[in-house]
Amino acid sequence: MNLFRKKSVTGGSTSSLNKVLGAFDLTMLGIGAIIGTGIFVLTGVAAADYAGPALVLSFIIAGLACTFAALCYSEFASMIPEAGSAYTYSYVAFGEIIAWILGWDMVLEYGLASSAVASGWSGYFQSLLAGFGIHFPTALTSAFDPSKGTFIDLPAVLIVLVVTFILTRGVKESAKLNTVMVIVKLAVVLLFIAIGVGYVKPSNWTPFMPMGFSGVASGAAVVVFAYFGFDAVSTAAEEVKNPQRNLPIGLISALTICTILYIVVSLILTGIVPFNKLGVKDPVAFALSFIHQDWAAGFISLGAIIGITTVLIVMMFGQTRLFYSISRDGLLPKKLSKVNAKTQVPTFSTWVTGGLVAVFAGLIPLNKLAELTNIGTLFAFSSVSLGILVLRKTRPDIKRGFKTPWVPVIPVLAVIFCVYLMLQLSAFTWEGFLVWLVIGLVVYFTYGYKHSRLNQSSSPENKTNKPA
Repeated sequence: MNLFRKKSVTGGSTSSLNKVLGAFDLTMLGIGAIIGTGIFVLTGVAAADYAGPALVLSFIIAGLACTFAALCYSEFASMIPEAGSAYTYSYVAFGEIIAWILGWDMVLEYGLASSAVASGWSGYFQSLLAGFGIHFPTALTSAFDPSKGTFIDLPAVLIVLVVTFILTRGVKESAKLNTVMVIVKLAVVLLFIAIGVGYVKPSNWTPFMPMGFSGVASGAAVVVFAYFGFDAVSTAAEEVKNPQRNLPIGLISALTICTILYIVVSLILTGIVPFNKLGVKDPVAFALSFIHQDWAAGFISLGAIIGITTVLIVMMFGQTRLFYSISRDGLLPKKLSKVNAKTQVPTFSTWVTGGLVAVFAGLIPLNKLAELTNIGTLFAFSSVSLGILVLRKTRPDIKRGFKTPWVPVIPVLAVIFCVYLMLQLSAFTWEGFLVWLVIGLVVYFTYGYKHSRLNQSSSPENKTNKPA
């Protein structure tokens, strides 16, 4: 069995997707995915439970890990402008079995992230409605939990279905809507910064590191979720005009803008409110209420709903393109890569994604499962960074529109940072991650290996990849 057969750099894939996205669209997609749950939800929990005022260091550590990885992603994106992100890159660098493991890992990553984001959206949406005296029946307000009398999170299911419908309309239309919402979201974040900076009390930053450096490191492992979105940008590769130029610009621009905003917001947030009071679902709105700026808190809640919606759009977009790419390679059923002739969107995989995310978001309390998103993301980042080192050695001839600087230093730092953050996660997270990968191997050996396009191809290149 040749488990390590590799795709060529061109992949031999013919794309039916519509090339309409430019660098600005990609930057907006990246910001759409990155600024959302991280600022509006995670900042409070990470400060209260892990890092305290040193949350800013947690964001810097997580940001450095992601920046190093983004530079590696950018080189791959300029070499291999195909959908699939880390899955496709690993297919070229390491071979099929590693690519499948990464692709399967990313299915979990995107699916759980989308479900967690939908649940967060539901919480903010219900809070906003409650301000107008509107309440859902208790049974429809949260995931299945008979002890609380809840059976399904109906708002989460509804927003997932709305986003799914939007995604089926076409990538350009989805990108335009995302851009409008991103501009509103950035305006709301800047509003918080403008108001909050005048109420900062430096005394709230003491003690700066109440849980020690281990708290900062654990906080970084949690808030890496906030940066996850840039990975989704590279899944749009086949729908980008001039991907060799535009993908690196979009990836690095989005990450830079978001890292600066995260650092500023976390400093102001912990400067306004004592960190031990920030363990709430809506820390940014709470901080403004804390300083009696209730009018602005309402705007923040509305901005959070819009912001989290853009995260959901980009996460689910990434999942659909991942299914499309894996299916096109034969490792999942072919129907998932069928593209609608009119909209040039993989409609079936979009609705499959929407259905799965709706079930998870509506019925299953995620809690600790959200950490699985982080371990999967860090695993993917590490693998892509290693792939740069492998291809620089084995395929120096490949044309690269963008080159990761300071190789091997940057890829090695990316791996070290990502593995270090993975080791900060709980044993439960590691156990769940390994169980998911075992299930993935069963799927591969019972379906994927046999149906793989490389297995069925008799091209000379594939023959050279077979063992003697």
